[in-house]
Amino acid sequence: MADDRTYATWKTLVDERLKRLGTGGLYLVSDRAKALIQLADQGLACLSMPDFFHVTHEIIKSYALAIGRHLRQAHQERTKATETLARRQGGPPADHDVPEARTVVAAKHAEVQRWEAVQHPYRQHLETLSLTLHPCRLADSTPQTSAQVASRWYAEVEAIEALARHHQWPVCHPAMTKVRQQVPALAALVDFWWQGVWQDVEPFVLAPRWRQWVQEGLLPLVYWAQQVARTRCARRKAKIVQAGEAVRTAFNTHVITRGLDHQVLEEWRAWARLRVQAFARASSAVEGRNGYLSQMHHNHRGLPKQRSQVWTILHNFDCRAADGTTPASRFFRQTFPDLFETVLSQTETLPQPRRRKHQVALSH
Repeated sequence: MADDRTYATWKTLVDERLKRLGTGGLYLVSDRAKALIQLADQGLACLSMPDFFHVTHEIIKSYALAIGRHLRQAHQERTKATETLARRQGGPPADHDVPEARTVVAAKHAEVQRWEAVQHPYRQHLETLSLTLHPCRLADSTPQTSAQVASRWYAEVEAIEALARHHQWPVCHPAMTKVRQQVPALAALVDFWWQGVWQDVEPFVLAPRWRQWVQEGLLPLVYWAQQVARTRCARRKAKIVQAGEAVRTAFNTHVITRGLDHQVLEEWRAWARLRVQAFARASSAVEGRNGYLSQMHHNHRGLPKQRSQVWTILHNFDCRAADGTTPASRFFRQTFPDLFETVLSQTETLPQPRRRKHQVALSH
């Protein structure tokens, strides 16, 4: 991790790495640091877009903590009231405080329901934001444009602010203004990605029927399958699975699909997987690791260089995704030997563990 994170430093390091890999950059996803924006605009001359994780995190910081705090407090107060009622019900039969305790429990339960009713639509708005930023609409898997994505995002942001005003929370104008300013750049990825798709197939001069098969069948099918593997939230995963199954049914019965040779169809699928992998909404996986290393460095008051290198190797060659691939295999598009077996094959006989003096004396 470099201390000097200026544009010049980024430009030098990125140019060196791209030259070594023999490739270029399509677009740059970042946390909107000025040096990274400049790197995309001037150094790489490519699209610069904000990280989806960072944009939604601005909203979460503004409201989620307050809602969660009120809900947690309401649960705690209901638990205390329920325990008080149980103690009084177990007391003398003539305890006149029991009806009052029941009233308190009912009031605390109503308060819990009130905050749950607040939290549910708030989470739905956040979920809609996540399910909107895709190249296809979730409802029918048809292509969408950046303008349509941005319009939906603006509507959801406004709905969140309206929810806050209705419940008389302090509206976080600076944070929400920051979110609105980043929406166009965030949504720009959708048009940019579809442009790349059609540039890829331009030499084939596809007929309208084939273009429809690609954009409403092949690509959505592969894309939703990838999103299912990446999504952890059970509710969102179920919606994506439903969309994927609908596309699969139509794709398998399509006249073009049924008429293609198996090998040709697999080649189309392989191309679609490459295109789908190029739709990256966030770099939070890499940034999360860097943030973890930075925190560990701070906690240890210094991180040995060798240990940092070991962690880097473990991250790149041993951390596996749901499909069993490692970051290194996905980046270089080739397989690597198993890290543990490689290290074990080069390890000599391990030394005996140290034995304390009194243990040595007892053994004799």
